[in-house]
Amino acid sequence: MQLKPTIIGVGNPIVDAIALVEEAYLSQIDGDKGGMVLVNEDIISGLIASLPAAPVPAPGGSAGNTLFALAKMGASCSFLGKIGNCEEGAFYRDSFAKLGGDITRFKVGSVSNGRCLSLVTPDGERTMRTDLGAAMSLSPDEISMSDFVGCTHAHIEGYLLFNESLMLRVIESAKEAGCTISLDLASFEVVNATKSILPGILRNYVDIVFANEEEAAAFTDINEDYSAMALELAEHCEIAAVKVGAHGSYIAHGGSVEKIEPVLAERVIDTTGAGDLWAAGFLFGWTQDRPLPECAKIGSILGAAVVQEQGSTLPHKVWQDILNQI
Repeated sequence: MQLKPTIIGVGNPIVDAIALVEEAYLSQIDGDKGGMVLVNEDIISGLIASLPAAPVPAPGGSAGNTLFALAKMGASCSFLGKIGNCEEGAFYRDSFAKLGGDITRFKVGSVSNGRCLSLVTPDGERTMRTDLGAAMSLSPDEISMSDFVGCTHAHIEGYLLFNESLMLRVIESAKEAGCTISLDLASFEVVNATKSILPGILRNYVDIVFANEEEAAAFTDINEDYSAMALELAEHCEIAAVKVGAHGSYIAHGGSVEKIEPVLAERVIDTTGAGDLWAAGFLFGWTQDRPLPECAKIGSILGAAVVQEQGSTLPHKVWQDILNQI
């Protein structure tokens, strides 16, 4: 029997297409390496057609990656987002259901499911081009407090910040239902584009903010002083986690900051989903009232594991090793 969901993720249920490419291929497309750019269906279809080999499909999206990992760890999860009325939408919904995820809060759109082409270069860095598809058609009037009833925590992906009215409806509805809220800042492009509204959202609604070093620098205008970044972010909400890859993480809370040593990966194949799985590990510990350094350590275990795989899906054996550690 499925457990009543307590962690609800809100975001874009995107089907990832993971492709290994050379630097030369990346230099032919617009946009900065390592970032995310929204494109239309024709552009993403053209990019996929131009690849030297067919990409590997997998359920994705920022909140989706976090939720799938939480479900694999045995957490009770639900997903609020809009899937397409198509084969890829069904693939996404069914993949979540197979892990015991609650699929009753998915909305279904009238267009194709969203897709994200993740271009992975030999250094493991991923550059994303995303067509939101049906996810983009989710409107504020489709969201209400009833979507969050029975949940205790809402994890929201930062890409929702591009739609201010939708983001406000989501966080207001979640708070009305009694949820605590975490927000993943998603990418430096998101932070730069939403600087006018982001501080108020963090201050008024968010309990935990997750940022990598690029996102934290974009928000704070601080360079390389990761402790200072975390402290400034934590001036806006209760807990700030700044993730710095192989350099560990910095957790600020209650006016102090602590550096958490990294779990180092033996090799880096693909950084797709690393931050999302780090957030999953942290939330897994936090919802069990574990100490914050322990929460960050679990996050690091997941983050180090996923960069050694192609895409954001971990093999069964890797999950078994993780579950034995946590």
